[in-house]
Amino acid sequence: MVGGGFIQQILRRKLHSQSLATPVLSWFASKKVHEDAGSSGVRALALLGAGVTGLLSFSTVASADEAEHGLACPDYPWPHDGILSSYDHASIRRGHQVYQQVCASCHSMSLISYRDLVGVAYTEEEAKAMAAEIEVVDGPNDEGEMFTRPGKLSDRLPQPYANESAARFANGGAYPPDLSLITKARHNGQNYVFALLTGYRDPPAGISIREGLHYNPYFPGGAIAMPKMLNDEAVEYEDGVPATEAQMGKDVVSFLSWAAEPEMEERKLMGFKWIFLLSLALLQAAYYRRLKWSVLKSRKLVLDVVN
Repeated sequence: MVGGGFIQQILRRKLHSQSLATPVLSWFASKKVHEDAGSSGVRALALLGAGVTGLLSFSTVASADEAEHGLACPDYPWPHDGILSSYDHASIRRGHQVYQQVCASCHSMSLISYRDLVGVAYTEEEAKAMAAEIEVVDGPNDEGEMFTRPGKLSDRLPQPYANESAARFANGGAYPPDLSLITKARHNGQNYVFALLTGYRDPPAGISIREGLHYNPYFPGGAIAMPKMLNDEAVEYEDGVPATEAQMGKDVVSFLSWAAEPEMEERKLMGFKWIFLLSLALLQAAYYRRLKWSVLKSRKLVLDVVN
C-alpha cells in the first residue's frame, strides 16, 4: 500500500507539472507565431521598399542616360542588312542627290572620290561630267605657281570649308562632322542618322532651348546646332520618286552606309563563295573518311583460344 501511494503521488506531481507547462508552452508558441508574422510583414515591407527604390533609381538613371546619350533609336529594316542582301543602288543615287543639294553645304566627305561612284550610282560619263563641274586647286606648274583646273574622276568630293576654324566660324562654333564614315562612327549608326534627321520636335514643357539650337531627342543632350534640313519636296528626284522627308532620310542613309562600307557587296559575295567551297571540301572529307575507315570499322576479329 505504501508503494502504491508513493507511485500515485509521483503520477499526480507529473500530471500537475505537465498541466502547468502546457499554458507556458502555448504562450511561447503563440508569441513565436506573432513574432514570425511580424518579422514576415517587416521583411515584406523591406522588400517592397527596396523594389520601389530600385525602380525609382533605374528610372532616374534611364532618364539621365537619355539626357546624356540621347533617346534610343528604333530599329529600321534596312534592305541591305541581310546576309545575302545588297545595296539599293537607285536609293544610293537618290541619296547622293540629297547629299549634294542639302548636306554638302556644311558636311564634307573627304574619303569619297568621283570614281567611287562609277558603277554604283552613275555611269563613267555621268561621273566625269559631275567632276568637271568643280574647280580644283592643283600645282605647282612649271613656273612654281598653283593653278585651278576642272575636276576629274580621281578627285575627292569638294569640301565646303577650307579648315576646321572656318567651319566653326560659319556655324556658330559647331563643327559639322565629315560624313564619310558617319554610320560607323556612331553607335547604331544607320538607325541613329535616320532618327536624327527625321526626329526634330518642339521641346516638351519645362525644357528650354537656347537661341541658335534646335531640339532633337535623339541627339546627346537634346540640343543640336543643325536645323531641320529634310522637308517634303526639298529636292526633286530624277526618277520621279516622291521626295518625302522619310524617303530622303532613307536614301541619304543608304548613300552614307555605302560610303562607309563600299566593299560590303563584294565581301558578302566572297564569303558566300568560301562557304560553298568549304562545304564541298567538308563533304569530300566525310566521304574520304568513310571510304578509308569503313574497312577497319566493319572488319571482324576472331580469337582462336585453342591454338
